[in-house]
Amino acid sequence: MILLENISNLLMGFQLALSFTNIMVCLLGIVVGVIIGALPGFGPAAGVAILLPMTFGMPPSTAMIMLCGIYFGAMFGGAISAILINTPGDSAAVMTSLDGYPLAQQGKAGPALGMSTIASFIGGTVGVIALTLIAPIIAKFAVSFGPPEYFGLMVLGLTTLAGMTGKDATKGFMMALLGLFLSVIGADIMTGQQRFVFGIPSLWVGIDFIPVVMGLFGLSEVLINCEEDIKITMQKMKLTLRNILPSKQDMKDSIGALSRGSILGFFIGVLPGAGATIASFISYSTAKKISKHPEKFGKGAIEGVAAPESANNAAASGAMVPLLTLGLPGSGTTAVILGALLMLGLNPGPLLFRDNPEFVFTIIASLYFANIMLVILNLVGIPAFTSVLKVPYSILMPCIVIFLILGVYSLEFTMINVWIMIFFGIVGYFMKKMDYPGAPLVLALVLGPITEQSLRRSLALSHGDFGVFFTSPISCTLIIISILVVIWPLIKGRFIKKKA
Repeated sequence: MILLENISNLLMGFQLALSFTNIMVCLLGIVVGVIIGALPGFGPAAGVAILLPMTFGMPPSTAMIMLCGIYFGAMFGGAISAILINTPGDSAAVMTSLDGYPLAQQGKAGPALGMSTIASFIGGTVGVIALTLIAPIIAKFAVSFGPPEYFGLMVLGLTTLAGMTGKDATKGFMMALLGLFLSVIGADIMTGQQRFVFGIPSLWVGIDFIPVVMGLFGLSEVLINCEEDIKITMQKMKLTLRNILPSKQDMKDSIGALSRGSILGFFIGVLPGAGATIASFISYSTAKKISKHPEKFGKGAIEGVAAPESANNAAASGAMVPLLTLGLPGSGTTAVILGALLMLGLNPGPLLFRDNPEFVFTIIASLYFANIMLVILNLVGIPAFTSVLKVPYSILMPCIVIFLILGVYSLEFTMINVWIMIFFGIVGYFMKKMDYPGAPLVLALVLGPITEQSLRRSLALSHGDFGVFFTSPISCTLIIISILVVIWPLIKGRFIKKKA
């Protein structure tokens, strides 16, 4: 019954997604996403944050199609710079550079780029098929959640992403706490009383997540890249459609890595806080262990490109499962997309499937043809996309800053958002210098109001009794898991010390 309903909804989604406007918007998102992703230092989260103003005024489904196009395009774009100049566009492409760049040095940049495109297509398509099958089932189960269950779910989301982002879990938790503080600035959601506004009228409505995100992910990247004075040198190479396509032997060698990477990547992507980076690391190491010639990895093995690229694109689809079904972002990029959904007046979660099935399945349907567009565009347009690496950063960076300022000013046509973006751009710069992750801060800023609302409603229903969170089996389980996530780094650290 559920399967037939899903097929019917998906067909409706294809009908809406294949309108001329949505196809053009998706195409634009993919092209811009690939270009942003190819730039060293800019990843999917920064790309979506920088280009968020382009969606202002669009219908919700059209805006989301564009953001997803940017997301998927940027996931592939990181491989271009990883293979050609050994500088990954984002952390998920780090593993791709291990074998992609040696292949480029051997004069095989074309097949490496072609394999990364095909792997991205296969991983992305497998991920979207799994998303179509699994997401509605999870939504059906979660539709019975009440305020206590939602509170437990939000706490789990905050702890998992805070604890799993960055090398130091403590720094992740600190950023999450800062994000929670920022989320309570403005009017109290129950009483309307002003909190932490310090007499500034512009803060009465709270801090908008868009200037914060554009500052943390966009402006800070510009400041870091300007300071590092990146000089890109590319080997001379001829990239045409003929020499980009991998050989039959390349495909034969990579078939196992492609299938494993796609499956592993999707299920790792579904886990809140895991993300594409962890998926690509695990997929690469698995491919190396299983390979008959593990000594070739790191020296130019084509499977070393196929494994991480299929995994990180499948993980991008997997991260959409908790986002759409539970309102729980699985990565920094989906945290930005969650904020965009809330900005569009939509509340991601199980009710989204029940109340707005046409929106959800339009987005899912768009991901199918986005992957098809991605493989065609990249195989044909790789020579054009690589030319963006030749643009001097002295020209590129001021253009990005101007776009950021214009975009954030157009929110409400007031300077307060511009100053907020500049402030968080400077904060983000120092955070990157000291290795503090930005994703937990953004996630907490977005989920903070939902968490507070669920907490206050639960306590109102129970007349102030905190036991309501432990009488519900689902809420109790989620909170216990959250506590374990928080204390696990401490237990692990003591265990390692004792072992040493």
